[in-house]
Amino acid sequence: MWGMKPGRVLATIPAPGQGGDSGLAWAEGTLWVGQYRSRKIRQVDPETGAILRTTESNRFVTGVTWVDGEFWHATLEGEQSEVRRIDPQSGKVLDALEMPPGVAVSGLESDGGDRFFCGGGSSGKVRAIRRPKRSL
Repeated sequence: MWGMKPGRVLATIPAPGQGGDSGLAWAEGTLWVGQYRSRKIRQVDPETGAILRTTESNRFVTGVTWVDGEFWHATLEGEQSEVRRIDPQSGKVLDALEMPPGVAVSGLESDGGDRFFCGGGSSGKVRAIRRPKRSL
């Protein structure tokens, strides 16, 4: 590995959305890939590209992230965006953070703590929002 040239492509797997993918996260030893217009999130084997699980959403998926064992995804539908905590098995919405009118979320990443960073679509901004405290 020490002799490898930096930036060299080590492997390639097929993207599950054939170009309609909209976010990528690593958790549970697998890749989680959002699919924007098809309103799906796919759990993918990183070695083969095989789809291990499909989670459905009722909104366009614009980003995915994991933090503290919680699975979150960003949505956009019409003029409304949300950041949602969902059950990765069932897709059930467990928590939803509604964005103010006119605030689009086009990407999502956690800082590993209590903040999410959200792409702002065509606004040219990246916004930080606070993740709700977990109830014990």
